[in-house]
Amino acid sequence: MIPYLHMLMGTVTWTAALGTLNMIGSSLGQNLLWGRICDKYKARTKLIISGEMIAAVTYVLVFLIHRFLRDSGNNFNAGLSIIFGLSILEFFWSMSDVGWAALLTDVTTPQSRGRVIGTLNFIASVGRMTGVLYSGFLYNDGEGFLNGTIFYIVIALLLAGVSLMVFTSRRIKTDKTEEHCTQTTAKQEDSLSNRQNERKYRMFLISLIVVVLGAASISQIFLLFLQLPNGLNFSDPQMTLVVSAWTVGGMIASLGAGRLSDRFGRLKVLLFGLSLAIVTPLFYSFASSVPLMSLVYGLNGVSFWTIQTVGFVFAGDMIPKDKRGRLLGRYNTVMALSWGPAGILIGGPFADLQVGRLGLSPFTAYVNAFYASSIIVLIGTVLFAIKIARAKPQ
Repeated sequence: MIPYLHMLMGTVTWTAALGTLNMIGSSLGQNLLWGRICDKYKARTKLIISGEMIAAVTYVLVFLIHRFLRDSGNNFNAGLSIIFGLSILEFFWSMSDVGWAALLTDVTTPQSRGRVIGTLNFIASVGRMTGVLYSGFLYNDGEGFLNGTIFYIVIALLLAGVSLMVFTSRRIKTDKTEEHCTQTTAKQEDSLSNRQNERKYRMFLISLIVVVLGAASISQIFLLFLQLPNGLNFSDPQMTLVVSAWTVGGMIASLGAGRLSDRFGRLKVLLFGLSLAIVTPLFYSFASSVPLMSLVYGLNGVSFWTIQTVGFVFAGDMIPKDKRGRLLGRYNTVMALSWGPAGILIGGPFADLQVGRLGLSPFTAYVNAFYASSIIVLIGTVLFAIKIARAKPQ
């Protein structure tokens, strides 16, 4: 999608706005509306089904508007229609995110939650890699978007998922089970303990915000760094190998981190992931070959998906059952900072300042951005260690 938008609009700023506006739409939906509905009506499966169905219909509308503008010769507005259309789509699709987050926490126990969430993240990673490979094949210099092939495949998969969820929810009667479980457990939970957990959860999110902003601030810069003529000067196939290593590292972490957190504890595994997130950017400037860079970037993928997987499990352990929709929506919002805002707000301006104002070479500016990323993640990790890991049990 990003190369296609850049081809239409010719501006990096508007192209990068896709991830940022999507994140804003998703965050507003989860925190202002869907999380509250999820908690009030305990309609986990209904939110999932509704969100996926609305997303499928919205994809059709976005494609039709986009195609009309392309056929009219208005390429810039055609790009805008995708950016704003998908941002509106994310607002409604995020009801599915809330429903899934609450449902998965409802149907797992603290003893099995890490294993289940890790396995599901691994399956999602496989699907993501498969989707990237197929979309790359179907892209065909933008024709896959122009003729609607990629849109149609996404719509078909969404409708297939909706059908499966409708069938499953009718067989197991999930909503009634959720309501009964919530009512039964709510009587057993101590309100004071819940308030303490909510305070701990807020501090966890604050530390996670710092970590995610630091780690994600160099995502776009790293890709530019790989292509620098006076630096690594990797070819497109070489870049693909490096980026694929990140995905493979994430798949391994998703499968193993949850199980390890069940066995050794959430805090130990989270601190391991945070430590990797601090260390790996420091080695980007020293990894001069494709195998070495693939190894380092693969370890960075391990760090991100360890934090993502175990962070969700840790959040589910702390959140009171009657507030899962709202509070897990906040967790999803924090993780969504990695979609684009971190690069636009931190990494990009920091690199541009060094090149434009200080006269440094892009290579030096990007390396300094990597160091800054490690420092920011370190600050978030220290905050997590002091306020969460070393906090005395209430």
